[in-house]
Amino acid sequence: METGKISISKTRLLSLLLLSGFAVAGCWQLVAAWSRSRVFIEVHAASKSPAFTPQIERLDPSLDSLIARRPEAFEIAQGFKWTEGPLWLPAGRLIFADIPSNTIRIWSPDTGVSTFLSPSGYKGSAPYGGPEPGSNGMTLDANGRLTVAGHAQRDVWRLEQLDPHATVTILADTYQGKRLNSPNDLVYRSDGSLYFTDPPYGLRTQSDTDPAKKLRMNGVYRIPAALDQKPGAPPDRAKLQLLIKSLPRPNGIAFSPDEKYLYVDNSEPEMFWMRYTVRPNGSLTDPKLFCDAGPYAHHGAPDGMKVDQQGNIYSAGPGGVWIFSPRGRHLGTIHFPVPVANLAFGGADHKTLYIAASSSLYSIRVKVAGEGSHTQ
Repeated sequence: METGKISISKTRLLSLLLLSGFAVAGCWQLVAAWSRSRVFIEVHAASKSPAFTPQIERLDPSLDSLIARRPEAFEIAQGFKWTEGPLWLPAGRLIFADIPSNTIRIWSPDTGVSTFLSPSGYKGSAPYGGPEPGSNGMTLDANGRLTVAGHAQRDVWRLEQLDPHATVTILADTYQGKRLNSPNDLVYRSDGSLYFTDPPYGLRTQSDTDPAKKLRMNGVYRIPAALDQKPGAPPDRAKLQLLIKSLPRPNGIAFSPDEKYLYVDNSEPEMFWMRYTVRPNGSLTDPKLFCDAGPYAHHGAPDGMKVDQQGNIYSAGPGGVWIFSPRGRHLGTIHFPVPVANLAFGGADHKTLYIAASSSLYSIRVKVAGEGSHTQ
């Protein structure tokens, strides 16, 4: 079920670009281990640093319809190590991961940051020995259940209620009898299937030669009918579908609002975004280069991404947050002084963009709401 293979050479990338017509511009059963989890009730007071105006690289006039010319941005929380997986919750809070500290935290505009779950990924008694022992990307299913890319735990799991003591359901942990690498980011389709990326960043060495790495590829997978898996039931491992195995480091993943397309970006060694056509049965076809970052001389790389209601794509990228039109035009970049890992639309109107950038969380207002079915 793999799509057509994609060479990562620059020549091949440019060839794909021309053909497309687009502009370039963590595995143990968690239920058994859950009793060892530690839930903290420490709460840090809410804080909001004074507003600042981020530098915005404007490449197309249409960016003005998406973001103010001089927008205010706020650092709403700080003091972490590497923030990831931000997700706006219907209760009006933001949940996010701090991967190196192996925690999932919740931010509230009123009370600040509290720790929801620790450990969130690796649960061994010995020190992990790698830089990223925690969980990574998160999303909600159609029933409002938190679904997590386990990263260093090397699985994908679902929390049946938003309570750290709730039943945990493992949705995927192996492919053809071999442990997954370290699931990174994930997104549901409206048919209840779940798509996720599986690079090696949650392994101790983060490399393809890591002794624990059992799968040769770094894949993109689909879990059919993930929504219907019974609480606490083991995954139907034989049904896990490998959709893409030719990307060196697949990372961020998102659907277009009409689910006609799936976007997947690649973090290294070359930095680019791909677009795939989604067949009715959920498989992928017609891989096209959406945008190539080229030899961009800035910190950061393609990472987490989200889509607004008009189909514009907001993605972590070199230098900050890259914004694309639905046709692949790079409209501009919101620059940040530190690498950006992921982002999420939130707020009562879904017009606040929350940005996980290294040791901090930021917020910035935008003019078009995020695509609700994939942001909550």
